[in-house]
Amino acid sequence: MANKNLFKSIVGKLLPRADIVNEAGGAAYAMAADHMLAQYAATGCLNSTFYATDAEQLAGVLRLCEGAAPEFIARTAIYARREASMKDLPALLCATLAARSPGLLAEVFDRVIDDARMLRNFVQIVRSGVTGRKSLGTLPKRLVQQWLEGRSDDALFRASVGRDPSLADVIKMVHPKPATPARAALYAYLIGREHDASLLPALVRQYEAFKADLSKTVPDVPFQLLSSLPLQARHWKAIARQAPWQATRMNLNTFARHGVFEGEDGADLTRCVADRLRDKAALRRSRVFPYQVMVAYAQCDATVPAAVRDALQDAMEISVANVPRVAGRVYVCPDVSGSMQSPVTGYRRGSTSVVKCVDVAALVAAAVLRANAEAEVLPFESDVVKIDLNRRDSVMTNARRLSSLPAGGTNCSAPLRALNERKARGELVIYVSDNESWIDSPTHGRFGGSATATMREWAAFKARNPAAKLVCIDIQPTGSTQASERSDVLNIGGFNDRVFDVIAKFADGTLAADHWAGVIGAIEL
Repeated sequence: MANKNLFKSIVGKLLPRADIVNEAGGAAYAMAADHMLAQYAATGCLNSTFYATDAEQLAGVLRLCEGAAPEFIARTAIYARREASMKDLPALLCATLAARSPGLLAEVFDRVIDDARMLRNFVQIVRSGVTGRKSLGTLPKRLVQQWLEGRSDDALFRASVGRDPSLADVIKMVHPKPATPARAALYAYLIGREHDASLLPALVRQYEAFKADLSKTVPDVPFQLLSSLPLQARHWKAIARQAPWQATRMNLNTFARHGVFEGEDGADLTRCVADRLRDKAALRRSRVFPYQVMVAYAQCDATVPAAVRDALQDAMEISVANVPRVAGRVYVCPDVSGSMQSPVTGYRRGSTSVVKCVDVAALVAAAVLRANAEAEVLPFESDVVKIDLNRRDSVMTNARRLSSLPAGGTNCSAPLRALNERKARGELVIYVSDNESWIDSPTHGRFGGSATATMREWAAFKARNPAAKLVCIDIQPTGSTQASERSDVLNIGGFNDRVFDVIAKFADGTLAADHWAGVIGAIEL
């Protein structure tokens, strides 16, 4: 019979040694530069988080870009925008390409800068000088001009909301050449110069006429262009009928406060809004983060009809419909520690998100539980927190229960240790955390060079379950992880439903050998 103590010591020596100290002072593994850049791009919002300031995150991304190939930067920008639905980081990566590889920027510009907000972000970042230049330059200027020229008159007018810079500021910077008299009049109107009002697009004339006389038909323009006007209930009803999905989600209480769901047509408008919220195609077009649905539901006043609130629950089920279904036991471990109480998109003066990291972790856990008959949820902080969840409850209900658990320190190895103590069997373990473990680190406050406690517990779990795989979802990037990347360990960043696609491919063995970085590297330029 083999000497168990000897075998155990050999396994320990074969484990990779931790090579850095994380932000919390615990032992950790540094990610490869490309993987770290991808992590930032899929989860970073360039705002201050629990462990890093906005300036530190920006400096980290720029440092990673210096060592990355321009082609990988371009692919990461596409992934961050098209798949992860991020805004700030894809624009920053495009601004980096403007300085390093304008030709590559031209190849990816339309795939990344796909709406007016992204255009304004890109221009703002370039003009700030953080990527090495303060002027747009010839090619970027031409790309912005082409972006403007490629939009219809109505689309440009609808895109004229937002500031710092405004669309008018962008027009003044790049001096686009109008192809028609109507476009010339529109440009002049947007930048506040004299123009022939009779040449303006019909939508603009309708909007101006409505501003002058509120008895006229409410124009089909963004909500922001109307909200400052003295609107009456009938106007709000018209806005509610034609509002896009995201505007509807964000203004349910406003609609209720202004009588949208009351009166003779109240029942009809209730059905209209509810049907829109649960519309699968509208959800896809709007690039909805599942947690946005959860927040809308949590913030609904009692004045919002029950049918509308129920539709948000339906929308939640739709938004997490691609959660992987795994044959066998699945363990999902949401981190509920103190650092997870910080806003998921960081702190921003005057506009900090009410959504916390723990809310996202809880949502992922509830979704996996709902989709997998043999799933078990092990929330943790300094230790595993016991909770009894009913998988037949809605995703919304279980997510709210998990996010309300008491917080403590961070001990990422706790769930695996608990599973090993009971000799648990399983095929997949999923962590949702900021990975800033320190309680289980023997080298807290100094570098020791041994394997992390999480890797040691994972080795013990693998010895009992040779085919098992570990997924670590990091929802606030810091560049370190508790589980070193290898064939059975996937480190991924994100908090949108597309993360589930990558997990599913990893679980069934169809993900490329280089894992998540390979998904990004496979994007065609």
